[in-house]
Amino acid sequence: MAVVSMTGFGRAEGAAGGASWVWEARSVNGRGLDVRVRAPTGFDALEPQVREAAQKRFKRGSLQVSLTIKRETAAGAVTLNTALIETLIEAGKTYVHTGRVIAPSWDGLLNVRGVLAGTEDAGDPIELRAALDGDLVAGLAVALDNLARMRAQEGSALGALLGALLGRIEAAAGEARALAAATPAALLERIRTRLAALAPEIVIDPQRLAQEAALAASRADVREELDRLTSHVTEARALLEGPDAAGRRLEFLSQEFNREANTLCSKSSDLALTRLGLDLKTAIDQLREQAANVE
Repeated sequence: MAVVSMTGFGRAEGAAGGASWVWEARSVNGRGLDVRVRAPTGFDALEPQVREAAQKRFKRGSLQVSLTIKRETAAGAVTLNTALIETLIEAGKTYVHTGRVIAPSWDGLLNVRGVLAGTEDAGDPIELRAALDGDLVAGLAVALDNLARMRAQEGSALGALLGALLGRIEAAAGEARALAAATPAALLERIRTRLAALAPEIVIDPQRLAQEAALAASRADVREELDRLTSHVTEARALLEGPDAAGRRLEFLSQEFNREANTLCSKSSDLALTRLGLDLKTAIDQLREQAANVE
């Protein structure tokens, strides 16, 4: 399968049974698959279906799936509670006559709770769910499919970026290998120069000098680390092109990349090789950050 991102958004909407509905599905990075569902009262029974549908489509990611329902209400009859109005007016007469308050206005009286009462019926959520059930299940599938499509699109760009980073790591490892090949001769010359500067009157046995240089070169040998780096690049590319979800194994490989780069820097006795090691670490850090987005 192609590289798939864990980040995306999907939406679906519709109307039926006297109500409109909207499914929204968002996902971000996660160590496993975590699905959280938010639904109106009376629609909690949809949660198992949401989880099952998500598990069929996704391997990893933190998903937030929400359902919003808005009932379509028509204008209904309104009753006027005249008894309450009379009570309010009568109760306020004393205050009005003493000048403590002004006489109530009609608008003010209508705004008092209980003066106006609507006769609209909000509807039974169980009946509403029965009317919407088929549409909601179909809409959920559309929203999750849209989410999967966006994750795939994000993954395409992510795969290209990961491929470029692997190319940088491979190129830096190749340059480091060329520098490492010249290390023994460079160490021998460095030891000879230092001894000449410190004790020019002492004549050093060439064989002993070669032994010391060979020992130093052995300690600074990074060919094994470079071989492992190259092997990790090959494995990472196979994961990106393979049929299975690659995120977890890519994260593990990025840790192995980093371990080899650290060892290379600690062994390096050459400034140019150390700089290459630091470049490697930069590319590997970027690889690890991006691998954390892969499903």
